[in-house]
Amino acid sequence: MIRNAIQRFMYGRYGTDQLNLALLVLYLVLYLVSALFRLEILYWLSLAVLFLLLFRTLSRNAARRRAENAKFLQVAGPVMRWWRFQRTVHRDKEHRYFKCPNCGQQLRVPRGKGKITVTCRSCGASFEERS
Repeated sequence: MIRNAIQRFMYGRYGTDQLNLALLVLYLVLYLVSALFRLEILYWLSLAVLFLLLFRTLSRNAARRRAENAKFLQVAGPVMRWWRFQRTVHRDKEHRYFKCPNCGQQLRVPRGKGKITVTCRSCGASFEERS
């Protein structure tokens, strides 16, 4: 019964997206720092972020919220892709990753093969690296 009431209330509202998740993380960080260092200004700033998060979640103007999220992803997208790539490189113990000196393409080669010649699949440039 309560679930149905929440579903009815949220019907037609925007909900959450990547920007809302980033705002939630920002809120938590600001709140924890304000609590640890007793900085009142950060407490009020964290509340403003929380109210913005709630406003976006409960908004009925989905087109505007999608446009805001798209702008956020344009800015944060490269950072998120870099973070995921770094996590992949760190976890992958069987390969080494190189960047092509000619075009910048990321290349993956097996580890432990000694000095090898790497050929870029994008531009065809060859260079020697230790695997």
